[in-house]
Amino acid sequence: MSLLRRALDVLRGFWRQFNAPARYLSLGFLTLGGFLAGIVFWGGFNTALEATNTEAFCTSCHEMRDNVFEELKTTIHYSNRSGVRATCPDCHVPHDWTDKIARKMQASKEVWGKIFGTINTREKFLDQRLVLATHEWARLKANDSLECRNCHDYDSMDLTRQASRAARIHRTFLATGAATCIDCHKGVAHRLPHMAGVAQGVQPLPAGEAAPAAAH
Repeated sequence: MSLLRRALDVLRGFWRQFNAPARYLSLGFLTLGGFLAGIVFWGGFNTALEATNTEAFCTSCHEMRDNVFEELKTTIHYSNRSGVRATCPDCHVPHDWTDKIARKMQASKEVWGKIFGTINTREKFLDQRLVLATHEWARLKANDSLECRNCHDYDSMDLTRQASRAARIHRTFLATGAATCIDCHKGVAHRLPHMAGVAQGVQPLPAGEAAPAAAH
């Protein structure tokens, strides 16, 4: 009986310490413990977050692997003479942390789509292709093609090495902010959906007409 009472006393002591730790532990110990716990939590959270920012994660579901990823493999963004490869998160996940979190929250809808098989066949994917593409075009339009500009900087372009038409359009529309990358490069990494009714980029100025002054 006394052994049972001692065991109950020990349990009550632990509960009191857990329920009101400041009575038994110093403020410094609690602060240090909270700091270390925060590091462990942040490290685990950030590690898990970055694990979702890999090409392997993006292509782990057959919807992406068998459709858009196969298309990416045929483009210069995947295979080129320089060996520089753009992966899925390079183009679809912002680099800044706050924007990245917002994008992750937005992408959580894709889990819902996976569960209910929204595009689990090629036919369903093609039926939804324009809707999916329109959402991504709108996102890139809204952030001024931020993911494109992480690699492609207008100020670093050598326009003399571009085709005359491309150089003219870049100087006229990109440098002035009249248009952004996604306006003209919608099919840069994936096949386009049926484009009836979709704006097809911008038109160059007529010959001899002066371009607006570049805004830097």
